[in-house]
Amino acid sequence: MNAPSALLALALSAALSACAHEPPSVRPVAAVDLPRFMGDWYVIAHVPSRPERDAYNAVESYRLDAHGRVRTTFRFRRGSHDAPLKTMQPVGYVRPGTGNAVWGMQFVWPVRAEYVIAYLDPDYRTTIIARSKRDYAWIMARTPRIPEVEYEALLDRLEAMGYRLDGVRRVPQRWPEMRNDRPALPSR
Repeated sequence: MNAPSALLALALSAALSACAHEPPSVRPVAAVDLPRFMGDWYVIAHVPSRPERDAYNAVESYRLDAHGRVRTTFRFRRGSHDAPLKTMQPVGYVRPGTGNAVWGMQFVWPVRAEYVIAYLDPDYRTTIIARSKRDYAWIMARTPRIPEVEYEALLDRLEAMGYRLDGVRRVPQRWPEMRNDRPALPSR
């Protein structure tokens, strides 16, 4: 790498790191019990990133490692329920002083993308993960399906956070117990 390229890479890295330490403009929940948050979360709907734009059966799984990092496995099938399984394994780093509600999610070193737990129901059954840029979001649940009234309420919460709902995509979920029950498309 030549000197100008190295300087540009260093400047970009510093700028991204600085952004990662600013408080999020999306309000995080007050506190998250990390051990209770760990486990499987089905992606019910999202404002998707490029790799997940055509995701089916998407599930985000979390586990804490011995160093307090959140080991993440994102599993999905691209394009159909029967497509080959794809996985991503980013690592979450909880930001100190945030009640465990703001993480840096690292897909590629040294960049840590903002990950804000912006809503979490008291029973840890549903959650909304948001970002200050309002570019991506995830509505997730402990089950592959939730009642329509609950889904609509979560969409209302997402809209109140400043998201446009025309970018929301309902993730098709089909698991063995759901073979004959395909989720409806968003009604908005």
